[in-house]
Amino acid sequence: MLLAIEQGNTNTLFAVHDGSEWIAQWRAATEATRTADEYAVWLNQLMLMKGLQVSALTGCIISSVVPQSIFNLRNLARRYLNIEPLVIGENVNLGIDVRIAKPSEAGADRLVNAIGAKLLYPGDLIVIDSGTATTFDIVGADGAFEGGLIAPGINLSLQALHEAAAKLPRIAIQRPEHVIGKGTVEAMQSGVFWGYTSLIEGLVARIKAEWGKPMTVIGTGGVASLFEGATDSIDHFDPDLTIRGLLEIWRRNAHLTD
Repeated sequence: MLLAIEQGNTNTLFAVHDGSEWIAQWRAATEATRTADEYAVWLNQLMLMKGLQVSALTGCIISSVVPQSIFNLRNLARRYLNIEPLVIGENVNLGIDVRIAKPSEAGADRLVNAIGAKLLYPGDLIVIDSGTATTFDIVGADGAFEGGLIAPGINLSLQALHEAAAKLPRIAIQRPEHVIGKGTVEAMQSGVFWGYTSLIEGLVARIKAEWGKPMTVIGTGGVASLFEGATDSIDHFDPDLTIRGLLEIWRRNAHLTD
């Protein structure tokens, strides 16, 4: 069985694949100081609750945008799983052309998303990943990563609004019934939700106009589901896009752990 670890700035996803399908997924808050011992206790307990044994894991792949956490995640695999993990960005062949000025600047998560998207969707693609940041990545019809855009994530914007304006409260994200808010909380919810909906629609329109060819738009990430049904600019919502990409990269590089 394969353990796939996808670590973002806010959350870390642990997913187990049994060779034919994903059989378990768990999320933890990303904490750069969390040790391998802490990860091991947490993971062992969750796997036992699913009737799974840590000893049954035979492979591990790690994608992280938090460099200081990679040491502990690697030690988790080495010390508690007896596995040498594959780490995206460390001599792992992604099998994808990166057509930007400095390919080394492309985030691991963005490249993994591009691979995961291309496995399922044909033609030219826009992949929108809504997390700590909201990224818009372009994947060519041949599967190449063509660059994209990075904007602040919706939660980051809410946090900044609360911290910078003394009288504005911390609120939860939800789709308001009306665009025009009749109170402070409703006004904030509307501004953030519909503001981000308009950001998505506007940037997708500009990307398509500049690209000049038909494109399919895929939404993924922790808060992408919030926008389902709110806009026609996103063609598909795919929560498993990233781990699908990790599984494919593992299959392409499994010989490196033999």
